[in-house]
Amino acid sequence: MNSVNSARIDAYLRRLGAARPARPTAGALRELHLRHMRTVPFENLSIHLGEEIVLEEKRLLDKVVDAGRGGFCYELNGAFSVLLTALGFEVTPLAGRVYGEEGRLGIPYDHLALQVRTADGDEWLADVGFGAHSHYPLVFGERGEQADPGGTFRITAAGPDTAGAGGEGGAAAGDLDVLRNGKPEYRLEVRPRVLGDFTAGAWWHSTSPSSHFTQSLVCSRITADGGRITLGGRTLTVTAADGAREARELEHDEEVLRAYREWFGIGLDRVPTVRNPRNEDPNG
Repeated sequence: MNSVNSARIDAYLRRLGAARPARPTAGALRELHLRHMRTVPFENLSIHLGEEIVLEEKRLLDKVVDAGRGGFCYELNGAFSVLLTALGFEVTPLAGRVYGEEGRLGIPYDHLALQVRTADGDEWLADVGFGAHSHYPLVFGERGEQADPGGTFRITAAGPDTAGAGGEGGAAAGDLDVLRNGKPEYRLEVRPRVLGDFTAGAWWHSTSPSSHFTQSLVCSRITADGGRITLGGRTLTVTAADGAREARELEHDEEVLRAYREWFGIGLDRVPTVRNPRNEDPNG
């Protein structure tokens, strides 16, 4: 992390609209986490624009800081880990497997989340790359319910009864399940990882016809009032903090490009085309 110079970190903080914290405290982490969720969108546009996804610190900062883009979990939490480490937080990348249909677990290295230790001595689960998730980091060692604007969360020990359908993916010792509003979202391993460990997972999610990321377009972020703005393909959906939703179809390419600019700060010269549409046989 020493290769990241101070000017790049300052530029990152400017994008978030945040001042450099005096100390890596829990309060500073909470502010950075929320600002990241509001400012840097969860998006998979690179997959559909034919852009290479590279899990290296410089390339992640090139995309998030210089190009003003977002990304999916590996990119967002990867970049966030670079920022936090440069600011003095102790950061450990952790691998997760996302719960899908019928409770089945996804591939190994399906998700990247962060265990963060602050100067206060506290440990947190930071995750700015799961899409609709907690607005603030979760207390890592807490096993009771944790209230958050994004829902009610709980981190609990994963047992054999919470394995994937048919017993798939039984829990290893120490594995944790992260639940939102009572529903398991992903299973987290507690073994420390490094960014390069997730290369195969990122490749699979960005190329496989079976990956939901190659089947649809998404760009989404939290709004200042605690709601969410999402552009899914050509559908622009505004969700209020109370859950009320309003959606409209954008008919013309210029409307889509304007929505990317105005709502997400992303300037594109063409509308992305879905790589593997859901209703299309990938085997042709």
